[in-house]
Amino acid sequence: MDSIEVASARGPLADFLTARRAAVTAAEHGLPEPPYPRRVPGLRREEVAQLAGISTDYYTRLEQGRVRTASRSVLNAIGRALLLNDDQQRHLFQLAYPEALEQPGDADQHVTPQTARLLANLVDTPALVLGRYLDILAWNRLCAALMGDLAAMNPAHRNYVRMIFLDDHVRSMQVDWRARAQEIVSTLRMAAGAYPDVPRLQELVGELSVRDEDFRTWWADHLVTLQTSGRSRLRHPVVGEFSLDWQALTSFEDQEQAIVLLTAPHGSPDHDAIKRLDAWARKQGLQPHHPEEPHIQP
Repeated sequence: MDSIEVASARGPLADFLTARRAAVTAAEHGLPEPPYPRRVPGLRREEVAQLAGISTDYYTRLEQGRVRTASRSVLNAIGRALLLNDDQQRHLFQLAYPEALEQPGDADQHVTPQTARLLANLVDTPALVLGRYLDILAWNRLCAALMGDLAAMNPAHRNYVRMIFLDDHVRSMQVDWRARAQEIVSTLRMAAGAYPDVPRLQELVGELSVRDEDFRTWWADHLVTLQTSGRSRLRHPVVGEFSLDWQALTSFEDQEQAIVLLTAPHGSPDHDAIKRLDAWARKQGLQPHHPEEPHIQP
């Protein structure tokens, strides 16, 4: 694959503008409907240009990829016309100014032993660390009980997006799989905008686009959202259905790592399910991820 944008050679900025324009209706802006049927869903190019206060010709060249960037004031105006939220607006700037992004290259990410110890000590909280491309870098026993024996998994397959779509256990565990999968595609889109032309991401997007029709459709829709908390309804083969609140915290040591904690109120049926899950995990011999402890000089 030559690009993370699988379907188009116009460029990611043009593709994003086209997809977002199709998602906005004239009614949302209070515009009258034309006397003839619209050929495509969403706003027409001239309507976006009018709302943004720019020429139709200039906006058309942006969507056709003949112009690869625009001033920040123009991008802000287009964002307002397309009703972009803060995450989508940030993504738009990243696409327009890729040279301003700090590229991580293919350097491996490592979790400190202290962070891994923190996860292991959370005895009633499933927890994991996600890397910049949503690879699972570390986990505790309860996380392994939820998601499967991560230590035995091929490290190349230990990616949360990949598991949501291609791992039968993780996929079937999501009671509201469709909403959760769309959410994670949106998060991956944010990573793709921040790190364009990274082979690791190109390979992941290419594999999922080929193997899952839903991923291919949602990726083409250019969904962009970065959620840092939420609630997941889960269906586990050992403990049945229960719900967990989740929150993603940025690691101070590596701000491209997110520590994800899944919690339930003490004394609740959901917390009781966690305790049953932990008892089962201990019997199965599931282990947390333990990087080598550092040698501390006396």
